[in-house]
Amino acid sequence: MIQENLARLRAEIEDICLKSGRNPDSVKLVGVSKMFPVAVLQEAYDAGLRVFGENKPQEFRDKHPQLPMDIEWHLIGHLQSNKVKYVVGKAELIHSVDSVALANEINKVASRSDVIQKVLIEVNTSGEYTKMGLHTFQEVKELAQNIAGMSSLDLRGLMTIGPNTADEDAIRMAFAGLRGMSEKLNNQGFRLTELSMGMTQDFEIAIREGATIIRIGTALFGARNYKSIK
Repeated sequence: MIQENLARLRAEIEDICLKSGRNPDSVKLVGVSKMFPVAVLQEAYDAGLRVFGENKPQEFRDKHPQLPMDIEWHLIGHLQSNKVKYVVGKAELIHSVDSVALANEINKVASRSDVIQKVLIEVNTSGEYTKMGLHTFQEVKELAQNIAGMSSLDLRGLMTIGPNTADEDAIRMAFAGLRGMSEKLNNQGFRLTELSMGMTQDFEIAIREGATIIRIGTALFGARNYKSIK
């Protein structure tokens, strides 16, 4: 099933990109593997997937050593300062930096490990109180400026989660808002290249609005059984 799902997703991504005048290689597919066992991730790996995203640092810590070393891991969920040690130097990209305190802790751990940790700033573009992330451009700019002064961090771009709605215009506005923030920061001297936005239900809109990273779980792995998956 995963092999067929992956092939279908890649074909859909290519089609959307070509219709949008984009190179399909400009969009990275991250397989969101939270709550799925290692055997399922191995099946996806055998089908050709090489980029996986985990939400929980402890789950990432436990799965990482059990799978092939050429996997590119992303930490896409909320990260607490006391869990940073599980992620730094092992995740290619941390998507969810939303405070100076968290950035400082990542920088400290990365410095001790002699690595440069790539990060994204998480932005709440939907205004939904259930979502994490910064709300205003000024907040994003101030955090970006702080990160720029940290020797062991490499700020690559921004991340957001689309609004929980079937209203395509609202989704589009949220993603366009993230792109606009990125463009504004780059006009002020930053060199951001990544926009992490779009999941199973809205990745087509995200690609059309400039996503360079999409985070796909259900359309790739199937629905999660939250009662039985450990």
